[in-house]
Amino acid sequence: MTAAEGPPAQRQTRAVRLGPRSWAALALVSAVGVAGVGWPFLAPPDSSVNAHAQDAPWLFAGLLVLLVAVAAATISESGLGPKAVAMLGVLAATGAALRPIGAGTAGLEPMFFLMVLSGRVLGPGFGFVLGSVTMFASALLTGGVGPWLPFQMLSMGWFTMGAALLPGADRLRGRAELCLLAVYGFLAAFAYGTVMNMAGWPFMSALASNISFSPDASLPANLARFLAYCLATSLGWDLGRALVTVALTLTLGTPVLKALRRATRRAAFEAPVTFTDTTR
Repeated sequence: MTAAEGPPAQRQTRAVRLGPRSWAALALVSAVGVAGVGWPFLAPPDSSVNAHAQDAPWLFAGLLVLLVAVAAATISESGLGPKAVAMLGVLAATGAALRPIGAGTAGLEPMFFLMVLSGRVLGPGFGFVLGSVTMFASALLTGGVGPWLPFQMLSMGWFTMGAALLPGADRLRGRAELCLLAVYGFLAAFAYGTVMNMAGWPFMSALASNISFSPDASLPANLARFLAYCLATSLGWDLGRALVTVALTLTLGTPVLKALRRATRRAAFEAPVTFTDTTR
């Protein structure tokens, strides 16, 4: 048996088992999220949406707040029990505390590696809620509350949930698993930055005419403007986030994964909680 193969396949315990309603809620909020960040590329130049380029992000942000709440509530109805809530609180608090460590310093955000590993171990449902709650808590901690917060919550939910959807969750272990998570963390860190760029890009129209969104421009022209916007404003930050995520995953991934899996086994999320009367 090689290190990559690990022990015999064993079904991985999930903190939350998603049902059809939960998947439907996630699909709905994801669809609205895609529309919320991608509308500059989806709406034709003569669309009435473009006439409200400065208002549309606010509309989508308000709608996302409600839908993320609905998705989280629906997932909780699928079995977010007291043990899972306790685990959620600990991990969300840890992630929120990690984020300010590198805030404002070239994308040094260690919370992303914790989200990757937590999502990998605890599953997509827990991962989505954890990512959203952690970003919300960190925004309150750092004062980063604004119209961008709903998009951050949704993007971090996607980021954490994506790690849970990677193959080999029940069997892949050792160096091969760390490499898989590191590659995912690297690519997803750029994807997160790109989504956030798309959410804020329409606000730039009055600040930088050469790289801002133009309602009258064609799709290729706006794509070129958006690429220039990403290169000019966030490439260094996204690269720093990606490299930190890879470095922490490769160096700390093994002990953190073991700790999370051990805690998950001991918590026995899928076993019902029972109370006995000890006064008799």
